[in-house]
Amino acid sequence: MRGETHDDNALAGQAAHGDAAALDELLRRHTTLIHGVCRRVLGNPDDALDAMQEALLSIARKIHLFDGRSRFSTWCYRVATNAALDEARRRNRRPRPTEALEERARPETPADTRVADRLDIDAALARLSPEYRAAVALRDLIGMDYAEIAEVLEIPPGTVRSRIARGRAALADLLGNQDVPSDHQSPRAP
Repeated sequence: MRGETHDDNALAGQAAHGDAAALDELLRRHTTLIHGVCRRVLGNPDDALDAMQEALLSIARKIHLFDGRSRFSTWCYRVATNAALDEARRRNRRPRPTEALEERARPETPADTRVADRLDIDAALARLSPEYRAAVALRDLIGMDYAEIAEVLEIPPGTVRSRIARGRAALADLLGNQDVPSDHQSPRAP
């Protein structure tokens, strides 16, 4: 991983000085990561593709701003998260259908259950505010630690913890589950 980070930083330096091949290589390496962040934050594949395109354009336009103080992938997470949050804000200004989710038939296989659960989670995530959605997605779906999330979202670690806790609580309410997952489970009193 360390070698790749150095290589990414070297490519970023070359790209910042106009090397189109270096920029192409960086974008190729990180497109999947960028799309994954956008998909997790937005929940909608079409919106995620729009946000990914914006993120890739932003990286290309602003590569000269990458200063190498963080890993290039962390910088990409930040750009992708910002693009996804911007897309979420645009989406929230668009009219949406008001129909309720219809009751689905009971899944027949464990795989069907996992798919149904994933659809329920995606629908619930889409109902969270973009700030909570980003924090929860980066932690619970992408697996970033609190310090990385703070760096990506450019907020203090305490705010990250608060957004994750509030986002998880809101998800639990939306999913009808009162047991909110926590990174620090405390023992329950008998």
